[in-house]
Amino acid sequence: MEQDKGDKRAAQMQPASMGQRWRDAQPTKTHAFWLCMGAIVVTMIVGFNWGGWVTGGTALARAETLAGEAVVKRLAPICVLQFNRDPGKEKKLTELKATDTWQRDGYVEKQGWATMPGEEKSDRNVAEACAKLLIPG
Repeated sequence: MEQDKGDKRAAQMQPASMGQRWRDAQPTKTHAFWLCMGAIVVTMIVGFNWGGWVTGGTALARAETLAGEAVVKRLAPICVLQFNRDPGKEKKLTELKATDTWQRDGYVEKQGWATMPGEEKSDRNVAEACAKLLIPG
């Protein structure tokens, strides 16, 4: 009997194993709540940084940028067509090639090639794309 008491005391003195602590664990509602909150935060961090998630504002800005680029891409060939209809196109193309790269869009605008039918003024982005089509490279 005394030996049983000694064995129990010895068992109580030894630290509990990891498996024993896991079996004995009883999480509270508070622990479960904070565990869920942590999982939500980690999911959001992973999603926005590496998962490709974006906010509505970012999606709208990207859509507007892509739409603008698509419009320019479709209007630049019309600008080239208007250049080809210009009677002095050979001389003007030589002048355009002699113009600095950063000033070419202004030259195209000044000639009126980037002004679309029905519009009163030209679009600088269309003029820039048109100049790149006229002088590749």
